[in-house]
Amino acid sequence: MMASAEIILASQSEARYRLLVSAGIRLRKSAPKVDETALRTHFLESGGKDMTDLAVALAAAKAQIVSEANRSALVIGADQLLLLDGNLLNKPSSLAEARSQLLQLRGKTHTLISAVAAARAGQPIWSATDRAKLTMRQFSNEFISEYLAYRGQDVLTTVGAYKIEESGVQLFDEIRGDYFTILGLPLLPLLAFLRNERCLLS
Repeated sequence: MMASAEIILASQSEARYRLLVSAGIRLRKSAPKVDETALRTHFLESGGKDMTDLAVALAAAKAQIVSEANRSALVIGADQLLLLDGNLLNKPSSLAEARSQLLQLRGKTHTLISAVAAARAGQPIWSATDRAKLTMRQFSNEFISEYLAYRGQDVLTTVGAYKIEESGVQLFDEIRGDYFTILGLPLLPLLAFLRNERCLLS
């Protein structure tokens, strides 16, 4: 059950929105106007090395910018990064790029870093992070072609070009980590925070 304070998800992610609604949270979405590429570039050029810090900075920036326009609401922002051999991968911008990413990830273990942050009255007030490790199997080129043909443009909505909650789970040999973290939202820490803020019954 919810308190009367409005909750806004500063994200265009349908997966995160569905997770929160399924958890019993009444909220609305508001797309944040954040230049993620510029933020990542600034972080790296400023000497930032801890990718967890970058994930938090991106999540907090999304929450803060939406909070500035909705000062009485509690705003939730989230971000997820994919690390392969210490390098960041971005969301693919085309099916050809998605195929290239899958070939890079094939047979290897990569790390997902998910961060969630909250802001109120234009100020960040809380954040949490979690990591998961996923190992892709040695799938065939034919499998990639069929997978991409079946999923189509949907694979462009997620880094790594997969969704484990759907047919993307067939890409994997091993998954280590929290299911919600893999979907891009450390949900249990967020629920605890919302209870502490009296947005949910404790």
